[in-house]
Amino acid sequence: MYLENASTVIVLKTPKTESSVRKVWMPKTVAYILREWKASQDKQKAFLGDEYLDYGLVIALPNGRPCEETVINNAFRRLKKEANLPNVVFHSLRHSSTTYKLKLNHGDLKATQGDTGHSQVDMITKIYAHILDEDRKVNAQKFESAFYANPDLRSVHAPQEEKTQPLLDAQTLLSQLQQSPELLSNLTSLILAQAGR
Repeated sequence: MYLENASTVIVLKTPKTESSVRKVWMPKTVAYILREWKASQDKQKAFLGDEYLDYGLVIALPNGRPCEETVINNAFRRLKKEANLPNVVFHSLRHSSTTYKLKLNHGDLKATQGDTGHSQVDMITKIYAHILDEDRKVNAQKFESAFYANPDLRSVHAPQEEKTQPLLDAQTLLSQLQQSPELLSNLTSLILAQAGR
């Protein structure tokens, strides 16, 4: 696609592989947001009439033309600044999504692979091994309590564990706050209420 007075050419094409065209399940909230976005695009199309260039894009300029990468990156930069979020690259959202899916589905690699589009499951295990290791540690703890808790099974008993507060995983908390504006708002209100005591 050639734009007047521009040195950039935007090429719209089909994905590289057949597996790149896939069904992705999303939360209802995201679906509702996309419906609202589609309704606003439809209003813009009606307003511009023939001047709207409809390429069937979700992310497009107000006249329907595709966005250059810089447009998306600039919008992402503004969002991070306005929401006081860490300065991460756009691709970090993919990593966060994959990490949460692995945590929520207890390491179900095939289900996660279906959403990420990785051609091989081992790509996920290589990149996200630390998440899977955490789940393996939990599995060992569950196995200990389920199997060895019965004194008839062995004469040696594990020492009493000290009850400690679980460590707060700052990266997990930050990622959850980034994905849930409502959680961020509630936490901010709680902190402000505690400070005002």
